Amino acid sequence: MKNLMIWSIGLALLGAVGCQSMTGKTAGRTMSDAGITASVQAKLTADKVSNFSRIDVDTERGIVTLNGVVPSTQERERAGRLAKEADGVRGLNNNLQIQSQSPQSMN
Repeated sequence: MKNLMIWSIGLALLGAVGCQSMTGKTAGRTMSDAGITASVQAKLTADKVSNFSRIDVDTERGIVTLNGVVPSTQERERAGRLAKEADGVRGLNNNLQIQSQSPQSMN
């Protein structure tokens, strides 16, 4: 009976270790990163000053990456500051591009 219990515990531990995916993320890490992403998206969406609807947020091991297009350098910096304020963010890759104005839109 005792051996059966030891084997059961061993198999359970082996199963938990085996849950790591091909990306190197564990189920717990993926949920944590997903939570960070959701928190950053909520902060960006809640911002009343800017429209950050065109920003894609991705998180890997607590490092948030922002991709997309914003109208100005100030908006880019604001989005970065908001992202850094979210719980769990360990770092930021701000890849936001500044929307270029075509000559027609300047008239």
